[in-house]
Amino acid sequence: EGRETRLRVVLRVRPLTCTEARRGDQQVVHSLGDGAVHVSAARHDATFGFSAVFDAGASQEAVFEGSGMRQLVELAIDGFSCTVFAFGQTGSGKTYTLMGPLAQSETQPASPALLGLMQRSFTCLLEQSRSRGSDLALSASYLEIYNEQVRDLLSPGPPRALPLRWSKTRGFYVENQLSVEFESLEAIVSLLLQGSQRRRTSAHALNRHSSRSHALLTIRIRSRAVSAHPAPGEGWGASACPSKQGTLCFVDLAGSERVKETGSSGELSVEANSINRSLLALGHCISLLAKPRGKRTHIPYRDSKLTRLLARSLGGSGITLMVACISPSSRCLSETLSTLHYASRARRVTARP
Repeated sequence: EGRETRLRVVLRVRPLTCTEARRGDQQVVHSLGDGAVHVSAARHDATFGFSAVFDAGASQEAVFEGSGMRQLVELAIDGFSCTVFAFGQTGSGKTYTLMGPLAQSETQPASPALLGLMQRSFTCLLEQSRSRGSDLALSASYLEIYNEQVRDLLSPGPPRALPLRWSKTRGFYVENQLSVEFESLEAIVSLLLQGSQRRRTSAHALNRHSSRSHALLTIRIRSRAVSAHPAPGEGWGASACPSKQGTLCFVDLAGSERVKETGSSGELSVEANSINRSLLALGHCISLLAKPRGKRTHIPYRDSKLTRLLARSLGGSGITLMVACISPSSRCLSETLSTLHYASRARRVTARP
């Protein structure tokens, strides 16, 4: 607490797809072990270092355990503001890493081995609360940012835009968002799947299920440790220790994309431009935050709704894990290098939890 900590960044390299393999794409990204990855292609030869690198053979469980996600859940229970976000080119495996297979539903659940960071974190959260004997109150909210509009994914009826406000005590917050309490794994997974099915997705040349919005699922954790030994004069009722409030926020960023590569036009093109603008604003904030504290200038969080909502996670008192997702294909080299440089800058960002 209060110590300066660096933002933790891990890298996940997805396998070549069947289409890429049939087309004869070369694999240009190779894991060197010990958190290092090497990119080798014509006119490009570079090595990047991260907290951990997960190659194409890594299981969902290996990503959960090796990324530090379990520790992040425990810190959220202890009252810290914790955020994990996945970013990278469209079709690079962000949603799969966070959620698992896209085809899953309440009636057709995914195989346990394929579940993503979110479901594994929910299980860990509920197990921790039982083992600690804490009295936890859990609630969830689920939002998407679509074409610079903030929309609630849990409210019944058609999604409607919600106002984004700022206050001295809360920072940036979304007004009138629905927060739903839950006590079981089934309840929170149901909320996740319901909200995800309402999220905007479309098909284009690079991805049949391209997310057209940024999604933020926030779990709020209020804990009140109960003591079995009452203080003198309190009688035999259980005495309550001070309560703690932590948050665990999962951010699935829409993928950066080049309109020429995706073949987007009309509404898809408008969405792509909105996605790219907000990702550019996020990248600009990260570049400025990566500078030493004494040399930082004004951080332009107000440039997009996304950076406003992530302001506390990135530059404030939160603890953040970034999962950079990339394709190993030679055809995606430009976007892959862009993601790797972006992730390398993010490693220099510091916060004081």
